[in-house]
Amino acid sequence: MKKIVISIVAAFTLAGAAPAFAQADAASTAAARELFEVMNYRTMMTGIMQQMSLNIGQSMRAGAEAAIKNNPKTTPEQKAAETAKMEAELPAVVATLQGVITDPGMIEEIMAESVPLYARTYSADELKQITAFYRTPIGAKMLATMPKLTAEAMQIGQQVASRRIGPVMQKLQEKQNAK
Repeated sequence: MKKIVISIVAAFTLAGAAPAFAQADAASTAAARELFEVMNYRTMMTGIMQQMSLNIGQSMRAGAEAAIKNNPKTTPEQKAAETAKMEAELPAVVATLQGVITDPGMIEEIMAESVPLYARTYSADELKQITAFYRTPIGAKMLATMPKLTAEAMQIGQQVASRRIGPVMQKLQEKQNAK
């Protein structure tokens, strides 16, 4: 269980790590802030984080169950005991992670660190063009549907990754056991 929690925390950390290459100019930074206001970035990120929070328990349970089930070194009785232990510990771990994920302070931090990223990536003129797009009806629709689409895309990604990783992990365990 601890390995699963550490893996999830590491994934969030690596996914959120932004390289600090070039410095952004003041015009690009101001344009990025305006873009974030038009995007209603805070609300969008809150929705995305809430979706992640809702899905984290299911993802953690699936990962833990697969690890227990696919461990060839354990007996059915040991697997049952490990499953019971996981079920007992999982709610507290999930609640803790949900608290971290939905903390408004984290969203503020993400915003504060994302503005310079956008300002470094796009020129002030490009940011103004993106902002103009989000002010159109289709841009507004895109923003409104983005949290749901992001959450569903994440679930799809997890399902695809699980289908591919599960058999690979099983083969690696078999090779390890054959040694």
